[in-house]
Amino acid sequence: MGNRFFGRPIHRKGIARPPQTGSAFPNIGSAVYRISAAAKIPGSIWKACRMRQATTPFQFVSASYLIRIGRERAVTLAELARGIHSCSDASIFHHTFQSLERQHYTSFSNDFAQWALTGCNEAPLAERLAAIDIRDCTSIAELRDSLTTSVDAYVKMNPSSSSRLSFEPFYFCEAFEFAVPRDEQATNLAELEEGIRTSNLQTLHYHFINSRLRLHLQTNDFSHWIKTALDLPDLARRLDRIDIYMNTLDDLRDELVRTIHPWVNQ
Repeated sequence: MGNRFFGRPIHRKGIARPPQTGSAFPNIGSAVYRISAAAKIPGSIWKACRMRQATTPFQFVSASYLIRIGRERAVTLAELARGIHSCSDASIFHHTFQSLERQHYTSFSNDFAQWALTGCNEAPLAERLAAIDIRDCTSIAELRDSLTTSVDAYVKMNPSSSSRLSFEPFYFCEAFEFAVPRDEQATNLAELEEGIRTSNLQTLHYHFINSRLRLHLQTNDFSHWIKTALDLPDLARRLDRIDIYMNTLDDLRDELVRTIHPWVNQ
């Protein structure tokens, strides 16, 4: 007869009574059942369901650059000023934006400043040129104007430096960009984090530094997507504050991952 006494069930102490719903099983709509069912879903799928999804995916791009030595060169500051004024946009891009990949092996972050110091021994001019922050420039024309203004102003204040021969010539080079979409896309922060972690350095340079010229905004591709597609402006601003001058591209990758990761589970 089991645990029955005169036809009535006996409930032992410490054993929960079954729900009084007219059935020996919990109601399928109850919270207890829903939690039990959710627990059977693999953790990665359950996490993805809860994660904020983007309105549009982020397309990772693999970028590479072909460098060509141009016909223009300078052996005086006057020739440098004329060269900066007349050279191609690809040349300005190479000697400023592109030179950031090499900056940790030189004294200054752009090639014009480096040559002013090592080729002409004009340290004050080198410092002026190095002070031009490419993060403030959203077009090559704007950057070119800042460079020519700095050189012209220095030569005007120091006329004797204008025609003084340099120790070595400055060769104007050009960078031609080739960008190919990768197979990877990101629809949430976890996928963006993983894509950044596996990207090569030139891809990071393309998305985080060169992006200002494409977007015509003082931001980068990651921040722009996080703000517009995920509606996370606070995280976007944090990425924008990462210093591209104090970090190598390897350091930049680590800093991006460290900044994004705490937001993945929010």
